[in-house]
Amino acid sequence: METVQRWVRALADEQETGLVYGDDRWSWAQTVGDAAARARVLAEYARAGEPLHVGVLMENTPEMVRALIAGAVGAHVTVGINATRRGEALARDIVHTDVNVVLTDDHHAPLLDGLDLGAITVLNVDDAAWAERAAQADRSVEGFRDATPTDTFVLIFTSGTSGDPKAVKVPHLLATVSAEMLSPNYGLGRDDVFYCAMPLFHSNAIVTSFALALYNAGDLAIVRKFSASGLLGDIRKHGATFMNYIGKPLAYVLATPEQDDDAENPLRVAYGNEATDRDIAEFSRRFGCTVTDGYGSTEGAVFIVRDESTPPGSIGKAVGASTVWNRDTRTECPAATFDATGRVSNLDDAVGELVNPEGGGLFQGYYNDEASTKSRLDGGVYWSGDLAYRDTAGNIFLAGRTDDWLRVDGENLATGPIERLMMRHDAISQAAVYSVPDEFVGDRLMIALVLRDRATLTPAAFETFLDEQADLSPKARPSLVRITEQMPTTATNKVIKRELRAVGTATDDVIWEREPRSTAYTVR
Repeated sequence: METVQRWVRALADEQETGLVYGDDRWSWAQTVGDAAARARVLAEYARAGEPLHVGVLMENTPEMVRALIAGAVGAHVTVGINATRRGEALARDIVHTDVNVVLTDDHHAPLLDGLDLGAITVLNVDDAAWAERAAQADRSVEGFRDATPTDTFVLIFTSGTSGDPKAVKVPHLLATVSAEMLSPNYGLGRDDVFYCAMPLFHSNAIVTSFALALYNAGDLAIVRKFSASGLLGDIRKHGATFMNYIGKPLAYVLATPEQDDDAENPLRVAYGNEATDRDIAEFSRRFGCTVTDGYGSTEGAVFIVRDESTPPGSIGKAVGASTVWNRDTRTECPAATFDATGRVSNLDDAVGELVNPEGGGLFQGYYNDEASTKSRLDGGVYWSGDLAYRDTAGNIFLAGRTDDWLRVDGENLATGPIERLMMRHDAISQAAVYSVPDEFVGDRLMIALVLRDRATLTPAAFETFLDEQADLSPKARPSLVRITEQMPTTATNKVIKRELRAVGTATDDVIWEREPRSTAYTVR
């Protein structure tokens, strides 16, 4: 089996373009040589008898890419530090992962001011001293320990939408297997340009962009941060043929004004997850490319793929034995049954947790967190934390996270189906369903909506829209509607519902409210 290290070594003499950033370009040979020199400097910070952990607190810059490749060359562990974390939470992530040294830059160094990092060394890659040390170091890829496929390549923190993020031990094997599987599916090769605007401290960018570029010896075109208005210009400028995404980027791009020449671009494939069916179809039409949306956990235990037979709303069929289980009974949930309107009629029984009953797959645990690892692999089964249900053909539909169950008037509701239903309205760009306490018992269903650019939606029009949805349960009709310009999200554009729940109605945003026995909404 391959390792990222072997791929990098194979590129050490490759003179074709490898890394692109703005107007600057570096060959793979230059990039790998630069990374090897940095690996030698970083090796000086290793403690005897302990693995070297190098934290990277940067956005998508050339130094970030060099740091990742240095980890591959030097066979040390790179720790992707989430650049959106702040204060004690940021310090906790760094200390928790036993980092020896943190690489940061002028933009992010102030985030570390005043934090207690103990004996951890902080190096600013924008300092002249760093550049000088790297320039004086040996640029050869030889002389380092050989990595094995199961060695940890990077520690990647989970998104932390429902609590403190956990550091996933991502092995070389996860990156290499993913690249080897995806490349032939989309005919990817040396001539492709891989556009990466998703953060390189997350697994999506590592596995579906960085690793693909290395495997195919294609160009890796990076931008510091994702920009909806700047994406098409970047695609054209760099000749990008492939882009990755996670969360809501497609929705953000589609919210920008459409132009007659949008489809005049080199993009062939957009690959990612968590896009809606509507956004997948609309992005494909508008930009003249193929959009493939799949499911894959950072842990590497559950993979789900779509094909031509995948019905609307489904994320596809599981690869391998993954299915949906009732965690209380530890048995497979029955397939969902649908009534004449298309509504799931046995939701209480059909919804369970997405699992891999054969174990963790490529999952090697959370670093320094045995309790969370044990919980995730309870009873030898991998429990994803995602609620789901499946139809009789094995197609899987996400229903939210395990904390996304609502209890409304004695009925259990899952957030996923309601959010998908809301996306049928042309004016709605994003929807997030969550609970707020009912003053008597159980939950009230609240929904936050982000509208498309220049779109309008009135309470009366929203009521009419809901009336027209035959598959909307009366209990699933929102009690409270928040119209907002922006959702609280992680760095990978996942909505942080705990923040929405915490705010409730205490916001300056417009709130519509529905009385319990009414279908009409009034401004609160």
